[in-house]
Amino acid sequence: MQRSHARGLAALMLALGLAGTAPAAPDEERLGKAAGYPVGDVQRWFFDESVRVGSFTAQGEIAGILNGKANVLAPSATPMPLPLAAQEPALRWGAEGQKNLTVDDYLARQRVMGLVIVKDGVVQLERYQYGRHAGHRFVSNSIAKSILSLGVGMALGEGRIRSLDDRASVYAPRLAGTLLGETSLRHLLHMASGLRCLEVYDGQDDAARFGRAMARLGIEAAAGVLAEREGPAGEKFSYCSANSHVLAAALRGATGSTLSEYLTPRLWQAIGAETSALWRADRSGLEAAGGNFNATLRDYARLAIVLANDGVVPGDPARKPIVEREYLLDATDWHRAPPAQQPQRATPYFGYGYQFWTFPGPKRRFAMLGVFGQMIFIDPELRLVMVQTTANATARSDQTTLARDAHAFWRGVVAHYGRW
Repeated sequence: MQRSHARGLAALMLALGLAGTAPAAPDEERLGKAAGYPVGDVQRWFFDESVRVGSFTAQGEIAGILNGKANVLAPSATPMPLPLAAQEPALRWGAEGQKNLTVDDYLARQRVMGLVIVKDGVVQLERYQYGRHAGHRFVSNSIAKSILSLGVGMALGEGRIRSLDDRASVYAPRLAGTLLGETSLRHLLHMASGLRCLEVYDGQDDAARFGRAMARLGIEAAAGVLAEREGPAGEKFSYCSANSHVLAAALRGATGSTLSEYLTPRLWQAIGAETSALWRADRSGLEAAGGNFNATLRDYARLAIVLANDGVVPGDPARKPIVEREYLLDATDWHRAPPAQQPQRATPYFGYGYQFWTFPGPKRRFAMLGVFGQMIFIDPELRLVMVQTTANATARSDQTTLARDAHAFWRGVVAHYGRW
């Protein structure tokens, strides 16, 4: 058997859980192994870690979320090829004074459900834990915000959105008179609406209050629930998913279709997605675009590959980007951002573009991040991407060792192929 065929067979067996007894993943029993990684219900899927693995790979099918259903983004008839490298790279990284840690060490330390690394369009590494495999759709959590941003950029390029300085209510009149509805699209993209909003994922914060209103009333009607201003729009980065939900309402109004309908040909099929994606919507059919997007790890990787290639699908002879390059640069290059959005200003480490996180440093690197450890890291210069889905113990990765380890591991991946 040729080595490439053997490698492919081994990867398939690993993906399907047929490669023998795998080492124990972290906290397997706490995450529901004995019960077969069960799926939670509408009350439990997000907060209960005993159903986290199962729920995070079945969120699109759980009944009752937002009192709506999941909209479908159909796959491409010609999926983007994802060839597999002949052998895994010998990646090394360090943390807590330890050096020469391996990929196996990373997986032993963190609750990673799936991990894919792609260099120049070739899959270098694909691993799964907790009985997950390549056929599972993983919930994005706030990675969906970056997908929403791409939709805004497309609508802007098509003239459906006239200006990012238009108020959201221009495109979604039901938002008129609300603080968020009277905020410009640009400030919503930047998470700089001036809204006072606490988002700490304890089930009692402003995000939860807005979420309950979304389920009861729908997204547009819920926009008035958060109405207290902490400062002028545009002056301060303040992360609040309500900004994204309102932005989604404006995008639907601008395009006259659901986000899923709009993005299916322009994004999901354009990148060569192999599997349909699911996006949870409210009772009106509007996607809750602050999260709730579900796709396979490989299709997230395909999206990341295109973004690393400045929006151009590899092999496209016309090199026509799926979203205008200037918009993508504005979204992902911190050098183009206002001071309040720049790294070590927006947060102690990351900056924030148009619903994308930006790394500090002279090079353009950016990320799509979701709570409980969903991460897509992109280095356009190296054409290098890393996608991981995780069942972290806490919503915020910096409240465990995950954020530190993931960053150290990513730096090790970058160092293997180039320089940080």
